[in-house]
Amino acid sequence: MNNAEQLVARFNLLPHPEGGFYAETYKSGEYIRQEHLPERFSGARSFSTAIYFLLPRGNFSAFHRIKSDECWHFYAGETLLVHVIHSNGTLETIRLGNNMNAGETFQYVVPAGCWFASEPAPQTNFSFVGCTVAPGFDFADFELAKATELTSFFPEHHALITRLCRM
Repeated sequence: MNNAEQLVARFNLLPHPEGGFYAETYKSGEYIRQEHLPERFSGARSFSTAIYFLLPRGNFSAFHRIKSDECWHFYAGETLLVHVIHSNGTLETIRLGNNMNAGETFQYVVPAGCWFASEPAPQTNFSFVGCTVAPGFDFADFELAKATELTSFFPEHHALITRLCRM
């Protein structure tokens, strides 16, 4: 696939609320009952879910957090920057891609509860990645950040948060 439009068409990708395009590719048919999950979950969750996720140049995945760990996998295109704000305020930027000499990695796990956003690196036309979540993703566990609230907790990251929030 040579461009983002071809990937959207080929994989039937839909707009994602945080930005970019996605398609769910896997959802376990088995579930973990609520009483066997940590209290942060409001109901049963599938064992695991997976999606394709595409970010074309000029788009970004806004700061958000979920209640599960999320493993990101690089597939095609060019470098994707994943910005993670850990609970202690430490900002980590991961370079997903296939250029190991430039410090890129094929996979990275965003820990549950961390605020994170992603964007194509400068000069990148698109990044095509996958995300695997366990326990499985549910929109009930998804929280999109409000820039003013997030910057009140992490003022040292004001510029990045303001640039990568939609609210």
